Amino acid sequence: MKIATWNVNSVKARLQHVLDYLKDEQPDVLLLQELKCLTEAFPTMECEDAGYNVAAHGQKTYNGVAILSKHPIEDVVTTLPVLEEADKEDKQARYIEAVICGDGQAFRVASVYVPNGTEIDSDRFAYKLRYFDRLREHITGLLRYEEKLIIGADYNVAPEDIDVYNPKALRGTLCFHPEEQQKFRSLLHLGLADAYRALHPDVQQFSWWDYRGGGLQNNKGLRIDHLLLSPQAADNLQACDVDLHPRQKEKPSDHAPVWCEIA
Repeated sequence: MKIATWNVNSVKARLQHVLDYLKDEQPDVLLLQELKCLTEAFPTMECEDAGYNVAAHGQKTYNGVAILSKHPIEDVVTTLPVLEEADKEDKQARYIEAVICGDGQAFRVASVYVPNGTEIDSDRFAYKLRYFDRLREHITGLLRYEEKLIIGADYNVAPEDIDVYNPKALRGTLCFHPEEQQKFRSLLHLGLADAYRALHPDVQQFSWWDYRGGGLQNNKGLRIDHLLLSPQAADNLQACDVDLHPRQKEKPSDHAPVWCEIA
């Protein structure tokens, strides 16, 4: 089972890139983030013509997440727990989860677009930290099922020094701030495994490069897209890598797909 996660930074602008990826790489499941379209505007027909079932959760202009799967998609969930009164008013489309059934077994997968945070000490940064708390609460419940669980996301956090091109200069900045890193570690402390780091403990590889300043050409990037696996999935992890080819295309997303293979 090959599962990939990819922040496409507008599925309409990057639709041909997505269709090419489905054709060339043939993932069993593709988890998408930052669709930037309403649910009903998602290119479902084009993805179905490519051989994939679709579950999407979108909103106009911003956010949006989707699951594409060669196998049937069941039990779709698009909400996270309410921990504070403000959470009741949260309408941002950032989470989708489903059960994928195929080949006599079932996986539970989730596609998540964690808030960027915008600026340290801003309300949006506080929202980002609170979002991690809600995500952790939900995952805690999912782990009780003892399933093969794969959570692919743009977490907007580079966990360690090796995950950024210049840790000294970037320390304490957005996506490399100790409060964000602590929230990300709180997910790992539940027993989840970072698929890429589990197989490549000493390799520096990024998943995002700024469009500006020759970010890709100079490899000035961050590893902020991750596949987190439950113990049952991690025990069957065979491979994981970042696919640079889509990032090198004309008018690409600023993120590259991250994929893993699970027996």
